[in-house]
Order: sequence, then C-alpha cells, then structure tokens
Amino acid sequence: MNSPAFLIREEIRRSGPVSFARFMELALYAPGCGYYERPREIGRRGDFFTSVSVGPVFGELLAFQFAQWLEKITPPPPPAKLQIVEAGAHNGQLALDLLGWLRQRRPALFERLEYCLIEPSPIRRAWQEKIMGAGFPNVRWVANIGELGPRRVRGIIFSNELLDAMPAHRLCWDVAGQGWMECRVDWEGNSFAWQKSRPPPDLATLLPVIPAELAAMLPDGFVIEVSPSALQWWTGAAGSLESGKLMTLDYGLDAGEWLRPERAAGTFRAYTGHRISENILASPGEQDLTAHVNFPAVREAGERAGLQTEEFVRQSKFLTDIFRRTQATPEGFGEWNPARVKQFQTLTHPAHLGHRFRALLQSR
Repeated sequence: MNSPAFLIREEIRRSGPVSFARFMELALYAPGCGYYERPREIGRRGDFFTSVSVGPVFGELLAFQFAQWLEKITPPPPPAKLQIVEAGAHNGQLALDLLGWLRQRRPALFERLEYCLIEPSPIRRAWQEKIMGAGFPNVRWVANIGELGPRRVRGIIFSNELLDAMPAHRLCWDVAGQGWMECRVDWEGNSFAWQKSRPPPDLATLLPVIPAELAAMLPDGFVIEVSPSALQWWTGAAGSLESGKLMTLDYGLDAGEWLRPERAAGTFRAYTGHRISENILASPGEQDLTAHVNFPAVREAGERAGLQTEEFVRQSKFLTDIFRRTQATPEGFGEWNPARVKQFQTLTHPAHLGHRFRALLQSR
C-alpha cells in the first residue's frame, strides 16, 4: 500500500510544489493510509487527548443540552424526524455516549429522533457501524454535508474537534514586499522542504489586511493559517439547517489573538505520543496535524448564511452552564458519582481542556 509520503512526493514530481493544505489532506486523509484512516488509540496511550476520550460524561452533558434544544423545535411532519447530525465522529464513541444517554433518560425523544453521521471514509464508517452495533436503528450515514440537502435539517448539526483538522494553508509575512507569501511544500534531496510563492487569487481574498502601522512592526516570516475547507464546510452546514442549532467545539482563536508576538511561528502543530513535534513536514501520516480555528471567520460565514450567533464561550463555561441545569432536575440527568465528577473537572479545568477549547453556537 502507498504511504502518504509517497503520494505527496509523486504529486510534487508531477505538478510541482503543493500547498500545505494539500500536504495536510494527504497526510491525514489519504484513503487507506492517512493518519486518520488507521486505527489509533486516543487518550493516555495515544498521541493526544480529546474531550470524548476523557469519558462518557462529555457526551452525556451534550445529550442533556441537545434534548432541551430539540424539545423547543417544532418537529417535521411524519415520517420525517427531528435530527442530530454529527460530523467528524472518528470511531463513533461520542455518538454512542449521546444516544445511550438519550435512550435511557429521554426515551420518548429518542424514539422520534434520527441520528445522522457525516462520514466520507468507508474505513471510519465501518468503525462507527461496529461500535454502534444493532442497538440504534435510528442511525444513518451520509458521505458529505451536501447529501443532507438545502434546508432539510430540523434539529442540531454539530462537530467536536473537526475544524482544527481540516486542511489549512500556511502563509508568512514578507517585509520586503509588504504582503503575504504562501509556504508550499517541495521535495528536496531526501526530505520535504518549504518553498515560498505568491498566494493564488482565491486564497488571497481570505487573507487579513494589515494596517500600515502594524505592517511596520510585523516581523519578517510571521506565520498565519487559512482554512477555506473549514469555512466551506460551515457554510454548507448552515445551508442544510432549516431550523435549530449549528455548533462546534474546538480549539482556536478570537479576533485580536492572531497577530500576537508569541504566535510568530503560527499555530500548526504536529503531535506524537502527546508531544509536539518540531517538524510538521516530518513523517506525513505518522503524526497528527492541527491548526487553530479562526473563529471570527467561521462565525462570519454562518452569519452570511443567515444564522444568528447565540454564544461563543470557552468549553469550561459552556459545560458548567449545562451542569448547573442538571442540578435543577437531578433526576433527569443521573447521579454525579466520583467518576463523573473527575471527568467533569478534566473537561472544564483551565489547566486541562476547559480553557483551550471553545464552543461556537449559531441558530436559525
């Protein structure tokens, strides 16, 4: 089987240097051999932690919140059902936690609900089908957001740690030219290397305009990332929503946080064994690649599609607000035993996942 490194080298040989977005796409998602196309441990024994890997309380809290939202949405005429649509489900564990809680705690809602997973990879879909088993007949799959159709979803479309893993371009500031240069990937000798070129017009329109006073201080080589894929996905999801909520939980930056001195090298990170790799071009397919989400751009994309922004907060506040509501009806959520409390602390503590991750919620 070909490796991502081989596929990238062959594309460079045929067509010349590739964008880092293309490098990232092949490294993570090349069919059958990309990083996310092979079974990997997530959590203590893997390369990184996620909120899902902390334990089921993350999915249970989301299920509690989703139930409250869904109960306020006018259901579609039968046989259509209210929907929860999840994108980027990986092995399906979050879907299992969510649906398991709803089946136990909100059985009437569970019966009139459809859960849809957006999954383009046959390999990952097989993982999801295996973990879901036969206990959830109200689950279906689509390959992409477009298959949902325009204005067809009444309910919730959401993702958890999806947008940060979408292919992104790497750009750096050129002091001499007073503009942005794209950092493309070439093959030199026996390794991948950076090559700078002018960004194409479709990418240039997404770049921040630098005021003259800031341009005079911005150091040569200052790096930013741009992900047209993330914006296109969010716009497509917004277009599929007839009524309900569009939400993502991810790590990223707000306006004013991008051009700070401490981020001169950009936000691209490569993770192996819970350690940040120094070289994001090394061993494509063997290390996780991520970039911080540009939340202002995502928020604006949703608003251009007609959505209203309801909330943009850190994960600690988002989950703590849900926790408070569980206290108002403790019989409706379940006992806060020591295991649940420990998971909740990890999800919300500033030193763990509470500060780094943010929730963006929009609605129609």
